[in-house]
Amino acid sequence: MATNPYVNFSPHLIHEDFERRPPSRSDVRPQYVHHLAPKPEPPPPPEITDSITKRKDVKHRCVKFTVAAVICLLLLLLVTGVLLGYYFSSSCVHGLQCGDGSCVWESQWCDGVSDCRGGQDEANCVRLHGSSFLLQIYSTQSKTWRTVCAQGWTDVQGRASCQQIGYSKNTYFESDQQQTDPDAGFLTVKSDFNTEASILKQLVLSNTCPNNSVVTLRCTDCGSGLNSSRALGAQQAAPGSWPWQVSLQVDGSHRCGGAIISPYWIVTAAHCVVRDSSPGNWVVYAGIVGDLDTLFNPAYSVSRIIAHEDYNTHTHRNDIALMRLLNPLDITASGTVRPVCLPSVGLNFTAGQKCWTTHFVQNITEDSLHLVEAEVSLIDASECNRSTAYDGRITQDMVCAEETEADICRTDSGGPLVSLTDGLWWLVGDSIWGRSCTEQSKPGVYGNITYFMDWIYQQMKKHQDG
Repeated sequence: MATNPYVNFSPHLIHEDFERRPPSRSDVRPQYVHHLAPKPEPPPPPEITDSITKRKDVKHRCVKFTVAAVICLLLLLLVTGVLLGYYFSSSCVHGLQCGDGSCVWESQWCDGVSDCRGGQDEANCVRLHGSSFLLQIYSTQSKTWRTVCAQGWTDVQGRASCQQIGYSKNTYFESDQQQTDPDAGFLTVKSDFNTEASILKQLVLSNTCPNNSVVTLRCTDCGSGLNSSRALGAQQAAPGSWPWQVSLQVDGSHRCGGAIISPYWIVTAAHCVVRDSSPGNWVVYAGIVGDLDTLFNPAYSVSRIIAHEDYNTHTHRNDIALMRLLNPLDITASGTVRPVCLPSVGLNFTAGQKCWTTHFVQNITEDSLHLVEAEVSLIDASECNRSTAYDGRITQDMVCAEETEADICRTDSGGPLVSLTDGLWWLVGDSIWGRSCTEQSKPGVYGNITYFMDWIYQQMKKHQDG
């Protein structure tokens, strides 16, 4: 049995130096008694299903966020790629395109300074409008074509404007004036005109012009023809009746026809020259209606032949060419040599319009060459494209004309198709598909000169000096 340890102390176990006294409160130290605390109840086990669900939700949200971020990034990259592709492949979203694919700002167009390598930004900034040759110049500031006030205008500015179009300065004919509507505004000549600078830098915008009198400009003396019988049907042309008609010859033999458009330049068909494009092989006779006339007229040497760069021998697309003469034709000595007028902006040649075509015919039995004239009527392209005619081969760079007489047939090419409008003769086309005698039902097909005007002036300007 357990005993109390304090009760069983014997006296001899007590040191003799100590007095027997009761312990004070300070001497009593509490006896540490070890108590076993009751075990706490374990916490309830966690909800396993809820924890797994929460972890799955978090993981699912992370996956969804990652997928959404990846999709957004891919969409952003796709949009960026599309925009960059459009930027580099489009026709200059930030400006205008030069011929070599480079771009310039729109404000640099027609500012008198060539920023394109080929000068395309300054090539078509001056034009002639209508049958009166109204001078119009494109204004970069207003982004419109404006007429030029006649006040302060002289032949000096006239020559400069003609050179800007593409004519040589010594072919300049005259400047005149006419009244116009003031609503569109004007350009006026600066008082300190600089003959060395571009005409585009010599003009300023103006809302007024004295008497609303504006400039008309004739860069060459064109469009005047002598009287002809103009009888129906094909007939031999009278001398001087078609003063722009030329014979293009190689080795003394007529090869193709052509039309004079300035003292230096001849328009013909590309298929006439592509097989023999060496200028030294060609000579030009002007003012002739027969081969005997070559004995009394000079032969003009050719310095340059330019066939359209996109001419297609199979489809006859872009079937046009230019010849530049080494020396200018003398159009003042005789009325039998004179340019035909190139069509101005605003002149429209529509179906039903009467025109005249001229071409050289070789008489095999008589071994002679003579010029034939015939009246024709322009017809609509849809009619010319019928299955019984050219079956869809006629394109916008071509015009068709139907002869009034069924017995007209020819093999000559390059000759002019002209029309008389407001007292002047205008070049409508160059013969590219001369109808043969076995194709009586088919119209004649000509290159559409209006379609090629920008190209013609571009070449003339590029080769002004030869």
